[in-house]
Amino acid sequence: MKLRRSGRLVDMTNYLLSHPHSLVPLTYFSERYQSAKSSISEDLTIIKQTFEQQGAGTLQTVPGAAGGVKFVPGMDAEEARMILGSLRQKMAAPDRLLPGGYLYLTDILGDPALVQKIGRMFASLFADRKIDLVMTVATKGIPLAYAAANYLNVPVIIVRRDSKVTEGSTVSINYVSGSSKRIQTMVLAKRSLRESSNVLIIDDFMKAGGTINGMVSLLDEFQANVAGIGVLVETEGAEERLVDDYVSLVKLTGVDVKGKQIELQEGNLFDPGRYWRMEEKKKG
Repeated sequence: MKLRRSGRLVDMTNYLLSHPHSLVPLTYFSERYQSAKSSISEDLTIIKQTFEQQGAGTLQTVPGAAGGVKFVPGMDAEEARMILGSLRQKMAAPDRLLPGGYLYLTDILGDPALVQKIGRMFASLFADRKIDLVMTVATKGIPLAYAAANYLNVPVIIVRRDSKVTEGSTVSINYVSGSSKRIQTMVLAKRSLRESSNVLIIDDFMKAGGTINGMVSLLDEFQANVAGIGVLVETEGAEERLVDDYVSLVKLTGVDVKGKQIELQEGNLFDPGRYWRMEEKKKG
């Protein structure tokens, strides 16, 4: 289809947003719009500048005959802080308190718009890591895992507490829950994960980190690699944290059950060196 520049810019932007982390040859756009590669390169420069100015991500150029452009979703620090501020406000509602100091998060994890923003935040945080799959444990972390995987353009694998006949042969491990100190079981289908895969672990809530540590041990059984660990909410003051290298978005710092008070602050994502692609928005 032959389009003017304004039409090309709109259609090209929409295509790139719909195909994150996918290498698109310039030839594809040239043939799609019946335009010279020089014109396509100029269009992509405009799109790249706009993405970066708006803090939406960037375009990476891969030179050579097999090269092209790749849209890498991102999020600037200003937008991230706005989202997390709104999220903490929702989480601080007194009626969210559950026994054991947990928070009721089902409504938040069921909000598609909010979950997509959180997924883009995780994708931005780990954009510089080579990631082949996103892993989570059933059930509440599933929406977050799919949202992050969508922006990373990779599959999702779900660890379960028991095996399903529909998944075929499985690998299971026993692990010790960090908070309750109970021995529990974790199961993953053999065909879901290849050796040497780079896996991003996503979870909704972490106290001592026993569940995440179990997923790490499960990856060892597959001889796969941990590319990163992302947590929506972590609790402060765990006696023995079983996981050290992780990124959290929100930290639960205090709970007053009697007074129905919940204290929350930003997680460690803004610690130096942790927000890899969450740079300050460029001006101009």
